[in-house]
Amino acid sequence: MNAQAKAMSGTFVPSVDDTRRLRDAFGCFATGVTIVTCNSEDGPICITANSFSSLSLDPALVMWAVDKGSRRFGYFSKATHFAIHVLAADQGALCFASAKDLNALNGLRHDLNPEGTPILPGCLARFECATEAHYEAGDHVIMVGKILRVAKEDGDALAFFAGKIGSFTQAAQT
Repeated sequence: MNAQAKAMSGTFVPSVDDTRRLRDAFGCFATGVTIVTCNSEDGPICITANSFSSLSLDPALVMWAVDKGSRRFGYFSKATHFAIHVLAADQGALCFASAKDLNALNGLRHDLNPEGTPILPGCLARFECATEAHYEAGDHVIMVGKILRVAKEDGDALAFFAGKIGSFTQAAQT
């Protein structure tokens, strides 16, 4: 075994019988925090997601993934439009409200865009999308959105690492 392999402690083979260790390993990757929204026959729906990523500049595409076992999956799999909101450092309460309750937007201030998708104020960035494609990926579905509009603000980001939220502050440019 080489020195680099020896330096990695806790090596394991992922198993469906023990997903905790794999989740903990995934948690080593610090991410931003987003809330994805869509409209539905049951009203505005939201989900907290850290699986967001830019995908393409031409055409302008983004992606995120939703668990097929989630109570929210059906809403997003049927949605023709959705919005991804990149949360600011002071939006931790919004993050937790969305994570706990798919109908959290019923009690929160939001607007509707021209396509009827709920949009949230105070976020660092918002990507308003038309659903472009869905791709099966294990126990998740990757949702690809064609960006219709973008909003961007300055500020610090809400971050997720090792199962906890914190903030990421931009360093001064020198």
